[in-house]
Amino acid sequence: MRFCISFIICLFACAALASAERGRIRVVAVHDPVTPVTASFLHRNLEEAARRGDQLVLIEMDTPGGLDTAMREIVKDIFASPVPVVVYVAPSGARAASAGAIIALAADVAAMAPGTNIGAAHPVSLGEKSDKTMESKVVNDAEAYVEGIAHKRGRDETLARRMVRDSISLSAEKALEGRLIDLIARDRNDLLQQLEGRSISRDGRDYVLRLKGAEVVTSGMGTIERVLNAISNPNVAYVLMMLGMLGLYFELSNPGVILPGAIGGISLILAFFAFQTLPVNYAGILLILLGLILFIAEIQIISHGMLTVAGMIAMVLGSLMLFESPDPYLRVSWDVILVTVLATTAFFTVVVAKALTVHRRRPTTGQEGLIGAVGVAETGLAPEGKIFVRGEYWDGWSDEPITAGSRVKVLEVDGMRLKVEKAEQV
Repeated sequence: MRFCISFIICLFACAALASAERGRIRVVAVHDPVTPVTASFLHRNLEEAARRGDQLVLIEMDTPGGLDTAMREIVKDIFASPVPVVVYVAPSGARAASAGAIIALAADVAAMAPGTNIGAAHPVSLGEKSDKTMESKVVNDAEAYVEGIAHKRGRDETLARRMVRDSISLSAEKALEGRLIDLIARDRNDLLQQLEGRSISRDGRDYVLRLKGAEVVTSGMGTIERVLNAISNPNVAYVLMMLGMLGLYFELSNPGVILPGAIGGISLILAFFAFQTLPVNYAGILLILLGLILFIAEIQIISHGMLTVAGMIAMVLGSLMLFESPDPYLRVSWDVILVTVLATTAFFTVVVAKALTVHRRRPTTGQEGLIGAVGVAETGLAPEGKIFVRGEYWDGWSDEPITAGSRVKVLEVDGMRLKVEKAEQV
């Protein structure tokens, strides 16, 4: 029995040893705009790769670009990583544009699939207009930054600068010919075969990649990272902001309901988190708030639609101005704007309709609510007497004699006296 247990333990130990000797390649995907969530995701994976002793971190990239601050954090993490990092722009049809291009240049090995492109790294001002002097400073800074990266990795510095200065974008073949990347691979297997035995230089020391037989492990985003990455989408952030505003309005107008207020509060917090990663124009937010205020004013003032139309215009303009960027992936789509504005307008239109109904309805409580009520003459009215209306006795009078027991209808309230007439006459 002891022999069997020892034998099994030896088998597991040998399997673990073989797995350790075989090594591991960690594959992570960046298929969205580069945001702080992307930077956090890659930072976590690079740290785990170093802790577990992975042989290689392979970043498969297809991105239109992203935030400069997030990109710089990623570049710093790649430079500091003790594990070699390869950026592979794939599959065919993918791109490494703007921030993605600079991240690719920072890798130990930059590779591309056929039919991909890299470049267009000219910095774009987010959320505010900058003068020519400031724009020149930003471009010069970005140009020097990418030149330093290219120099460190032995890439063509002139082409790297032109990606920033002239926004040039290169195909895989042109990038390889210009020494911006190191190789072209059809797919992941082809890439790993080409990397086998390849020598790379890191901090003045040469390393040889030995990847044959290594275990390939794909590491994806965690649940929280996926949620945060999703809300960084301008369309999602915009909808969350609108839900938050409507939820808080509903809670304030109906205190104690709780659920709309809770949903609204959470939505606004998530929206403002997303705004940290997006080119927010606060004039757009103010216009949207103005639109909501005009909708609310319509309920109180009843302008027969004029305030509603003004609110729609303000909301559409604010939605268009909310995120200012020449890049489509950093703007709210027209479809989302139209659906959201129409839904908001419909919501307030229903509220206004109910308000008008209540406004036009005859009062049902208090003295004014007695007008039109039907009661009984307790005594004869000639012209005054006692009447019984809605469970109460009143002094009443009539322009014509009314016998006791007759049904009467209230015409007018004068203090504590009611003017009535025979109900049958109506």
